[in-house]
Amino acid sequence: MGEPYSNMELASFMSCSKGYMGECGLRGGYAEVINMDPKVKAMYLKAISAMLCPTVLGQACLDTVMNVPTKGEPSYDLYIKEKTDVLSSLKLRAKMVAETFNSIEGFSCNPVQGAMYAFPQMKLPPKAIEAAKKAGKEPDAFYAFELLEATGICIVPGSGFGQQPGTYHFRTTILPQPDKLKAMLDKFAEFHAIFLQKYK
Repeated sequence: MGEPYSNMELASFMSCSKGYMGECGLRGGYAEVINMDPKVKAMYLKAISAMLCPTVLGQACLDTVMNVPTKGEPSYDLYIKEKTDVLSSLKLRAKMVAETFNSIEGFSCNPVQGAMYAFPQMKLPPKAIEAAKKAGKEPDAFYAFELLEATGICIVPGSGFGQQPGTYHFRTTILPQPDKLKAMLDKFAEFHAIFLQKYK
């Protein structure tokens, strides 16, 4: 790639269960690392040599992920159609999630790119933050529990990932099929409006 990229440290990861074909539960993957600092590489090799390898099923899945049908093979056209459909659907869902969260009062959400999760930021009313403290919970965890109890929607509080003090986030997936995702997002927006009224 030439300068400045030819001397940069770069790591690329691929996983059967987290790649765009999302074969959840089939554990297998690889990493490609370029220009890694020798001391870091020594630790990396030490860490991976102590790990167990994936099951035979995970290894077989990785082989099919890596060796896709090529033009002229009987399954090539079907593979291209399925791949195009999956990627188009993920693109639609990523856009739907970001646009919906950005339309909800007090929320901001970056476009979803290269992941199957959105990580919106939310501004919580002072009374909600106070109620969370009284309950002994982080404000985003308090919100997540209220959401779960009221709607059955499960999100992961951002406080579990680390965040700037005084900011609140959560992680949610974009994996449900578009019709189910839209229903979930509509229910989420309804809940948030009620939550704001409750802690106004």
